[in-house]
Amino acid sequence: MKFLWTPSSHFNLANLFTFVNITAGLMAVYFITQNNFFLAVILAWIGGAFDIFDGKIARKYNLSNEFGVQLDSFADFLSFVLVPVFLIFQAVYVTELSSLAIIVAAVVSIYYVISGLRRLIHFNLHTDAGEVDKYFTGVPTPLGAILLWLVYLSNHFELLPAFGVIAFMALIGWTLNSTLKVPHP
Repeated sequence: MKFLWTPSSHFNLANLFTFVNITAGLMAVYFITQNNFFLAVILAWIGGAFDIFDGKIARKYNLSNEFGVQLDSFADFLSFVLVPVFLIFQAVYVTELSSLAIIVAAVVSIYYVISGLRRLIHFNLHTDAGEVDKYFTGVPTPLGAILLWLVYLSNHFELLPAFGVIAFMALIGWTLNSTLKVPHP
């Protein structure tokens, strides 16, 4: 079990937590395709919990490495970019919008996905394994996912129409690569 505590191991403890995040994200996508949004959301939150702990474990036990940085960004892309977009598309856009509006929703969804991917790639290119800045520049993808979750809930409880969801998705997508300063927890 020495590999769990070896920084160069692809299967060290921190990376195993990231693999659980990836697994939760993949399962969430599956349940979205089955229109089981409740279970998909639970799995997304489980992935989020494991995302919090993978970084803390990596720093505490000095397990950070370049592989882990890349793996974490892949997990973030899946769990905090693709899952919320798929959820909103299937739960809101498909059920509430007509064919022309679906095209607009698709364009905004693609914009959000590209914005999230760009943010994660930029982060990877400008970060060193094990280092944590005091502030994020732009909204981090986990926070973007939380904001989209609030937008989804607003729609679910009939406080926000589907066109409002589209507008907020575009706005949150923009914030991912903005110059906003967000304190690192």
